[in-house]
Amino acid sequence: MDSADVLKKVRKIEIKARGLSQNIFAGQYHSAFKGRGMAFSEVREYQFGDDVRDIDWNVTARFHRPYVKVFEEERELTVMLLVDVSGSLDFGTTKQMKRDMAAEIAATIAFSAIQNNDKIGVIFFSDRIEKYIPPKKGRKHILYIIREMLSFEPQSQKTDVGMAMAYLTRVMKRRCTSFVISDFYDRKNFSQEMQIANRKHDVVAVQVYDPRAKMLPDVGLLKVRDAETGYELYIDTSSKKLRLAHTRYWMEHQSELSHTFAKGHIDWISIATNEDFVKSMMMLFRQRA
Repeated sequence: MDSADVLKKVRKIEIKARGLSQNIFAGQYHSAFKGRGMAFSEVREYQFGDDVRDIDWNVTARFHRPYVKVFEEERELTVMLLVDVSGSLDFGTTKQMKRDMAAEIAATIAFSAIQNNDKIGVIFFSDRIEKYIPPKKGRKHILYIIREMLSFEPQSQKTDVGMAMAYLTRVMKRRCTSFVISDFYDRKNFSQEMQIANRKHDVVAVQVYDPRAKMLPDVGLLKVRDAETGYELYIDTSSKKLRLAHTRYWMEHQSELSHTFAKGHIDWISIATNEDFVKSMMMLFRQRA
């Protein structure tokens, strides 16, 4: 993809993501993702029922009558996007590839974050940390992130979610909200790293998948290639037995994922590339509100 195509695509994603974040997600995002705690706001005169522990003794001494400190929720968050850039994301049999959908979802979250004055950062990962973009605010920063998501060329084609989670735990010193956007095709078990990360941070998993992963069509002989290993083979999709085995594998994979996320108390959603991700994201936000 040349730079003109990338810019055109960035602009298209920006228009869609900004519209969604302004009109749909802003309020839901605000209530779904809480701030770090309570921050001092002002002092006012003591009123009946106020907690005596909130009395500001310096101000009270100065004015010879009791004053209390008023606190409000500290809203500013740091949001980290952990985006899978492995080879399996470069696949799509419907209107878009998994990588494109991942970029749209990430962009929408990013624009919702800056609407709430939150910082946003990114970790691109395969089976290594491909790139780390530290959290910052502003539209310019988000456009840079989207451009990177669309044009980034990873060093590796493989996936290691556990390694990415361990890196998040290490690199982010303060608590953050992190969205892991991946198809979660990982040959290693990442349950422990997810649990550890979610104890320190607020981790949300967003799975993107192609509908063909769930069900194979009957189209006869088909050449398939593993994007992460390069291994190729021919399969006969007219075989009902093969199609059933394919669906069974998908169901087992999803059951395993569900168990991993439940064990780590991690909220997650699964979105197909031929679906409207807005509905799924709204459902996730409402569950958390």
